[in-house]
Amino acid sequence: MGDWGFLSGLLDKVQSHSTVIGKIWMSVLFLFRIMVLGAGAESVWGDEQSGFVCNTQQPGCENVCYDWTFPISHIRFWVLQIIFVSTPTLVYLGHAVHVIHQENKMREHMLSPGGSRVCKLPKYTNEKGKVTIKGNLLGSYLTQLVFKIFIEAGFIVGQYYLYGFVMVPMFPCSQTPCPFTVECYMSRPTEKTIFIIFMLVVACVSLFLNFLEVFYLLCTRIRCGSRARSRKITTADNPASLLPPRRLTTEDALRQNKVNIEQEGSQSIGGSLDGAKEEKQLLSGH
Repeated sequence: MGDWGFLSGLLDKVQSHSTVIGKIWMSVLFLFRIMVLGAGAESVWGDEQSGFVCNTQQPGCENVCYDWTFPISHIRFWVLQIIFVSTPTLVYLGHAVHVIHQENKMREHMLSPGGSRVCKLPKYTNEKGKVTIKGNLLGSYLTQLVFKIFIEAGFIVGQYYLYGFVMVPMFPCSQTPCPFTVECYMSRPTEKTIFIIFMLVVACVSLFLNFLEVFYLLCTRIRCGSRARSRKITTADNPASLLPPRRLTTEDALRQNKVNIEQEGSQSIGGSLDGAKEEKQLLSGH
């Protein structure tokens, strides 16, 4: 099976730059695909070719029938599936790491003594390096989800057309150099069928999580956009008169009456002072 440590280490870094559903998808990938495939697949499929027996002594017939029945081993097929499904996630990780590196350099430039304070501010990360999925990162994240959906669905359909989802115990074969239609038998077909169904269910769960994450991101984006529009500040382009009128309470009415009384008192005092000044100027003129 080889060592999965390198791929697991790369995928583990993606968890800090993913949504909650993305972290669940990663856990399903680690626990129910990589670990199960590494721990149990060899013991179940180790006798795949040695336990394949045909009722003929014709040299080469058994090997040809095995190759015709299984164009690619189930284990190698699932390994390719995991690698291909993980590739879009690794591409997104490269984009996220590039963005973090660029914004860290931006912060260093801003904090340096000769750095400009008017340069572009970091958009996707905070001081702790936590990534906010929006803008170009959101587009990159959604793109890798769409690619994972197509790849996962393609491998499920491909497995159906290559082997089906049930391991039958007997395979008739009439390939050359077999002298006639021979019957070939597979060892432990029931155990292999259970393993095939388990891997199929895990693949369907991963596919469902990808769909769910796409809808989650789209709904979050739409909700945040509507909330931002409702919080717009009143400007000349968006006058306050267009806002719906607010109903006055009793306290507001009493406060407004007090302000009106104070304004009327100040206006009456100001008018009497102006009249006294005019009368004094007329007397001094005479």
